Amino acid sequence: MRYQISGKQIDIGEALQIHVTEELGAAVAKYAERPTEAVVIFSKSGHEFNCEATVHLSTGLTASAKASATEIYAAFDGCCEKMEKQLRRYKRRLKDHHKERAEPVELFGAASYILASDDGNQESEPDSLQPMIIAEMETKIQSLSVGEAVMQMELSGAPVLVFRNESKDGLNVVYRRDDGNIGWIDPGK
Repeated sequence: MRYQISGKQIDIGEALQIHVTEELGAAVAKYAERPTEAVVIFSKSGHEFNCEATVHLSTGLTASAKASATEIYAAFDGCCEKMEKQLRRYKRRLKDHHKERAEPVELFGAASYILASDDGNQESEPDSLQPMIIAEMETKIQSLSVGEAVMQMELSGAPVLVFRNESKDGLNVVYRRDDGNIGWIDPGK
């Protein structure tokens, strides 16, 4: 597995990099057969250290976790525990469904845009109804089953996931509702 360990405006020592490689490698090896890449980013916010880890699995799914603590090692350890818990749940769900994905998840290219917010400016009328585009990026849309899409959304910690439904050739959306349940939008019905 490839590791990319970095810090945002803080120096990451070699001892911490070795600790991250050993601990995260051991946690991921228990539950994921073929992890391909791990990205760990440390940052500091006030007096707390933040750790954000993302692990890409060979099946195409991605697991991510975040944690904060007053010490940098404690922040990583909390993040590693969350990652291990997510991967344990992922593996249990795979066993429950009695289905192992034989092929990697198929990815399709798509454009992703970041739009400017109106900053709560309700006093003046906007010049046009067209939003201002701040950034334009390339993103990938995965081809998944609905169950895998829900797993991917929960693993990544995202509130919403757009995916291509494997059983139908159309885009679908799963999202976390305010009541805690998962919503699924299938425009093909």
